[in-house]
Amino acid sequence: MIGGLIVDKPEGWTSHDVVGRIRRLANTRRVGHTGTLDPFATGVLVVCVGPATRLSQLLAGCEKRYRGTIRLGWATDTQDRTGTAAGEMTAPERIPDDPAVLAAAVRGLNGDIEQLPPMYSAKKVDGRALYKHARAGREIERTAVRVRVAMDIIGTPRRQNEGWVDIDVDVVCSAGTYVRTLAHDLGEALGCGAHLLELRRVRVGRFTIDEAATLDDLAGSVASRLVAPADLVAHLPRIDLLEMELAHIANGRAVGVDGRVPAADGEDVALLCEGRLVAIARIDGALARPRIVLER
Repeated sequence: MIGGLIVDKPEGWTSHDVVGRIRRLANTRRVGHTGTLDPFATGVLVVCVGPATRLSQLLAGCEKRYRGTIRLGWATDTQDRTGTAAGEMTAPERIPDDPAVLAAAVRGLNGDIEQLPPMYSAKKVDGRALYKHARAGREIERTAVRVRVAMDIIGTPRRQNEGWVDIDVDVVCSAGTYVRTLAHDLGEALGCGAHLLELRRVRVGRFTIDEAATLDDLAGSVASRLVAPADLVAHLPRIDLLEMELAHIANGRAVGVDGRVPAADGEDVALLCEGRLVAIARIDGALARPRIVLER
């Protein structure tokens, strides 16, 4: 069994939980996801099965798209609704609900920005996940990461009976972006505190929520839902190999590019034969040097 699964992760499950379920359904240990989704969040989780797990690194860096709800009024220690209040709650009359004011603040978080990873995250510093330090009450120095964000408000702000203001957002961002940190930073910019209330990932690379299968769907048949390895890396430039070149690739030897691929030095390309993904190679001058070989 080899390929990928586009899973609609349910709320309350960790990405590791999903991997564990698919291992049992597919009867193989070779299963891995391509990018963590927080337990309270739902939506697209791309999971690789069998030898295709070696392609996970190529999918982890894909662009993501989310739909979420941000609650204005107070911040939390986790930057989402699963945490506890951090600091005082803002008086309802001081929480803005003017669409123009909110839109201007959101625009300030768009573009190429420096984002500080949250303490409650799986990101590792000196080999230890940040959330482990956070749970022990330690604040660790972190380095900001450059990410690309395009965030827009959907619809109109909603003031709740308690006075809090909820806004729905659409976020397209580069890999490694924390949407809950965007919510937190929006609250900082508005001076009222904020946290992420709901989050649904609707796209990873070219794979959308419309293609995703629930875990119940997968219980019926994993094999019928598998995406071919070649389709998993459809975002990469491709070279169609000649039959005589297969032996070179199987033995880890480079093949000549011969103008067959629009890729620059150092870029990855997919090597195919009759539509099957044979290997992933890296362009080195006039050669394509295999670095992940799926067929030998």
